[in-house]
Amino acid sequence: MKFKFKIQQYQTDAVNAITRVFEGQPFLDKVKYTRDLGIKEKHSNISFFDMPNNGFDRDDIGFENANIIVPEEQLLENIRVLQRENNIKVSQNLEKAYGKLAIDVEMETGTGKTYVYIKSIFELNKKYGWSKFIVVVPSIAIREGIKKSFEITADHFMEYFGKKARFFIYNSSKLQDIDTFSSSATINVMIINAQAFNASGKDARRIDMVLDDFQGRKPIDVIAKNRPIIILDEPQKLGGKQTQEKLKTFNPLFSMHFSATHKKQNNLIYVLDALESYNKRLVKKIEVKGFELKNLRGTSGYIYLSGIVLSKNKPP
Repeated sequence: MKFKFKIQQYQTDAVNAITRVFEGQPFLDKVKYTRDLGIKEKHSNISFFDMPNNGFDRDDIGFENANIIVPEEQLLENIRVLQRENNIKVSQNLEKAYGKLAIDVEMETGTGKTYVYIKSIFELNKKYGWSKFIVVVPSIAIREGIKKSFEITADHFMEYFGKKARFFIYNSSKLQDIDTFSSSATINVMIINAQAFNASGKDARRIDMVLDDFQGRKPIDVIAKNRPIIILDEPQKLGGKQTQEKLKTFNPLFSMHFSATHKKQNNLIYVLDALESYNKRLVKKIEVKGFELKNLRGTSGYIYLSGIVLSKNKPP
């Protein structure tokens, strides 16, 4: 079975908001750096490092995300323009959870936020050349779902962008994927659940260890050299102090946070709340057990009350 995806305007609006944050940033792709290959075995008394290049591609070339050269003042102004357009409280400062800045996108569950951030990956690559991304999720179940989303949307985005993303799930026993992540110039996405780098188990600790089966290198050091863009799926479930400190070791260029219920707000640039989702017929029903006015765009004109349900067993 092949899925057919329909372009939804509200999803396009969210993606456009993300790319507009960086207006003024030039297109810079295939930014090279020299990779640490670790300890290589010698063959016929000739070290890998002694072998001539002879015009062939060098194994030690890696590709990192180009740095953001837009001044912070301009980034903040770009964000404020988006916030005014979208009727969102204007940021007073440029929030920096991880890297140069943090972007929040608030979308109701079931409206396609995974599709939005996958499409954002392609658009950021197209407009600015960035190619290294890490999707961080709070559980193994969500991780597997994200991988499936990349699989079923591959042909769809190939049709629109003319390329496919290389994606993989981080596995401490398959560290060769990290070398490919670093050496490839195309779009590369690593999907990782928080337990894989912040738990106390042996496998989680391996990301910070010097490993013989990784040529005497630390996986986290190799990942950090790529200056990846971090995408947090359900960041309110990734708010532990240990997780936050560990994410900083990935050396992110910046971070994007996607959720329906942000616990901590950074630079919020797009909101598709429950009421607006219902009005757009994107969800069938909403239920309110208590509410707080928090970027609820539907309340800017009116509140429609359809009914009050009282319990037969408890006082109202």
